[in-house]
Amino acid sequence: MAKTKTGSTAPTLGQVAELAGVSMATASKALNGRAEVAARTRQRVFDAAAKVGFTPNAIAQSLMAGRTGTVGLITGDLEGRFSIPILMGAEDAFGAGSTSIFLCDARGDSIRERHHVRALLSRRIDGLIVVGYETNPRPPLADTLPVPVVYAYAPSSEPGDISVASDNIEAGRMAADHLISCGRTRIAYIAGDVSYSAARDRVTGATEALHAAGLSLLGGEAMYGAWSEHWGRGAARGILARYPEVDGILCGSDQIARGVIDALRDEGKDVPAEIAVMGHDNWEPIATQSRPPLSTIDMNLKELGRVAAQLLFRAIEGEDVSGLHEVPCRVVPRDSTALTL
Repeated sequence: MAKTKTGSTAPTLGQVAELAGVSMATASKALNGRAEVAARTRQRVFDAAAKVGFTPNAIAQSLMAGRTGTVGLITGDLEGRFSIPILMGAEDAFGAGSTSIFLCDARGDSIRERHHVRALLSRRIDGLIVVGYETNPRPPLADTLPVPVVYAYAPSSEPGDISVASDNIEAGRMAADHLISCGRTRIAYIAGDVSYSAARDRVTGATEALHAAGLSLLGGEAMYGAWSEHWGRGAARGILARYPEVDGILCGSDQIARGVIDALRDEGKDVPAEIAVMGHDNWEPIATQSRPPLSTIDMNLKELGRVAAQLLFRAIEGEDVSGLHEVPCRVVPRDSTALTL
């Protein structure tokens, strides 16, 4: 909650909305003279604002008075391989609607992010997309902002916010189903960092798909580690030592998968004739340059960016699109998986 210079608590739009018995969007529209609010509701909001001593700031008033045709886009990692396709997808959607974009890079710094938010609001943007630098849920920007906000890739930890993310559970199912369709029945899973919800969700989906086929992971559970080739190499050697019967390995990322392929080749194992390997991310410099090229899951990040932009357009129009929106992934088959003879 905001603090005044003297340390006292400043009244918020949320308090006004709660007292008036309306949503914050309705309270904001009423206080800023939007025509779609009924006169009786508007008066109730005005009375509530007077009672708590709330005065809307000048930025909020100017934003609600009319649109500027501009939006803000804040990324936590402008150079990241996941951020760029999301930004491209969002830009494609905004360009189709003749909307201008202000792009800012917070570099994973919350202080820098807050600075960018203030600067963008001062430019009277109509809405904002925040692209996370990892998949874990993140704290929302603030309790209230005068424009709609969409969280992409990293969903907001607040369920009532608008978030867009990849469907990692379904992606795990798709990866396992692909190996099963290739005739593999003795399947292990080498996952990434267990602290990432995406790593756990992918394992959950894969486990569900195996159980549906009457199978289970070798050893009964996934091996969690790092998002690195080094981890993939070491984990693959451990699997071969404990489960020489393995004929398929699911991996939590393409980097892990390339490490797995390297280790299997060093151990004299033929990929995919003896052991099929499946990655995740479809990071093309890794997937296409692996030997053999890597079958993987594409997270459809450009589509995720387009969906984020479309949801922001709808929110700006006043439509309620709150909640988590999941974008489906897709299988990209290459030479590291093949049907058994």
